[in-house]
Amino acid sequence: MLLEKVEEISGENLYACYQCGRCTAGCPMTGEMDLMPNQIILAILRNDESVLDAKTPWVCAQCYQCGVRCPKNVDIAKIMEALREIKLRSNVNYIDLKKINRSYPQIA
Repeated sequence: MLLEKVEEISGENLYACYQCGRCTAGCPMTGEMDLMPNQIILAILRNDESVLDAKTPWVCAQCYQCGVRCPKNVDIAKIMEALREIKLRSNVNYIDLKKINRSYPQIA
């Protein structure tokens, strides 16, 4: 279950978030995000695994502005890091090594 994985990796209690939006209001990167930080937490709470394909965790600057503004002290930067780790652990290969052209000269 996504929620359990994120909580285990991040050490954060996502149920503490009551969707006040202060994290999003203080984030300097929201212009580049497809989902706002509070929407990411809501998606995780709903066990929506499509959040793993979101651009937001990769855009997060880890500036901790969100965590500083959170009235419940939820460290959203840790949650973003957990999402990145989960995605990387899925070991999705975007390059098929068997399709690489090996006709270029070898360096001796």
